[in-house]
Amino acid sequence: MNGPATRPDWQRAAEAAAAVAAQWALPGEPGGVIVLFDGERIHSAACGGLADLARGAPFSLDSVAHFASVSKHLFAALVTGHAGRALSLDDALARHLPQLRGAQREVTVGQALDMTSGLPDVRETLALLGISPFQPVGAAAALDFLAAVTTLNYPAGSEISYTNTGYRLVEEILRTQGIGFNDLLQRHICQPLDIALLAPETWFDIVPGLAPGYWFGPQGWQLAGAGLHLSAAGSIMGSARHLTVWLQSLLADSGPGQGVLDRLCAPRFLADGRGTDYGLGIGRCQIGGRDWVGHGGSHLGYKSYFLLDRSSKTGMMMLANRDDAAGYPTALAVMSALHGQPLPTPGHALRPGLYAGLSGGDWLEVKGNGVTWMNAEQTLYHSGEPGVARSLTAHLPMRLFQDGILVRGEIGHVPRVFYPTAPDDCLQRAQGRWRQEQYRSEFAFSGNRLAMGVGPASFQALLTPLGGGRLLACAQDGSWSKKFVLIFKDNLVQVQDNRSRILTFQRQ
Repeated sequence: MNGPATRPDWQRAAEAAAAVAAQWALPGEPGGVIVLFDGERIHSAACGGLADLARGAPFSLDSVAHFASVSKHLFAALVTGHAGRALSLDDALARHLPQLRGAQREVTVGQALDMTSGLPDVRETLALLGISPFQPVGAAAALDFLAAVTTLNYPAGSEISYTNTGYRLVEEILRTQGIGFNDLLQRHICQPLDIALLAPETWFDIVPGLAPGYWFGPQGWQLAGAGLHLSAAGSIMGSARHLTVWLQSLLADSGPGQGVLDRLCAPRFLADGRGTDYGLGIGRCQIGGRDWVGHGGSHLGYKSYFLLDRSSKTGMMMLANRDDAAGYPTALAVMSALHGQPLPTPGHALRPGLYAGLSGGDWLEVKGNGVTWMNAEQTLYHSGEPGVARSLTAHLPMRLFQDGILVRGEIGHVPRVFYPTAPDDCLQRAQGRWRQEQYRSEFAFSGNRLAMGVGPASFQALLTPLGGGRLLACAQDGSWSKKFVLIFKDNLVQVQDNRSRILTFQRQ
């Protein structure tokens, strides 16, 4: 519940936004914009950096960029609204996609959208097969790939963990009925609001005015790109000005935004009845005495975030074309300034180091103010409970504390216990070649390195023993960082990260 109403401090929030934008305003660097608004008007827009490094064009309120996963709430708004006659949140996916196999068939549309599905993420699974994120993969190929999968990362409804696959499959359900996401977007959101948003199919489609995305590499700022088909999980592109118009309609509860936040923020539950803070394409966070809802987005070279305070009908959004823009911390800082709430203090009382569960793929690295769990990085914040640290993200909630040499708590609403790693002889036993026959993928161990991929496109991962017959592999594929665990048993090895836990290779 939100506390007593206080007058928004627009000036203080504008100063907080300007301080962030100033960090982007260095010569020859990409940038972004942070917008402050209520249900009726834009109060300020802080811009910094360039929309196009080649042309020197500054980033502005009208610069077009990828929204990435901010797209999810727009898709969910349409699925639960104008496309609602085509499907129900309670429908099993197999009712509409009979080609699905195994446990995927019984996942519901609602679970596919609320991050409790257990569906393996396509991009992460392809990466674990040694396929570069830059390799083009079309919509039909991605669907055929998923249709051959028979298992889930975890039983549907037992955990919350981020995956884009549910949105891809629900979009395909609409496609089979002749309903296109971009058509829905234009007809029911863009045209009524007179805004220009697009949901193209690939990174290679022409989008008028699109600002290139950039990441910083050894040679300086580099152009970003990717190959996987852009699904409804993250396909929308547009300007900050036009996204703000849509967000204002949500706050005003009028026009195309009428009733949307009520639908998207309605309580969602795990199979055992416990509630989560992630709705349908939108998450909830509580800071001080305020409840805020919003979502972030991250494509290589682009970052986005929005937070809304429903009780005061105020909000902020950030859109940037640089990979290092910190979406969630920026959103928290600006909204905390707007509403005079104490900014959460990053940090924890956990001992730095590498930990793992007694068995399975669970591993945890404690470093700085955060942790990495199965390749998912999260900043932790002091919770007010002695020794307990929490993440503030609805899509990957964490509550962790030190218990002697152990780290205990919950991740994704699942109890976890992590032990300091105790290396064994797994590395020696792993040497040689391993193959995933279904997808014709191979990797090879040589010393403390693993090679994946084909010919000159291959890359190597450095291996660290975790104990219990497991190795942690760390690799860099261009701009993409990969960390995954290998779990050995006899002549089989499972390959897992947080978003994909379904692959098994066999010794050759």
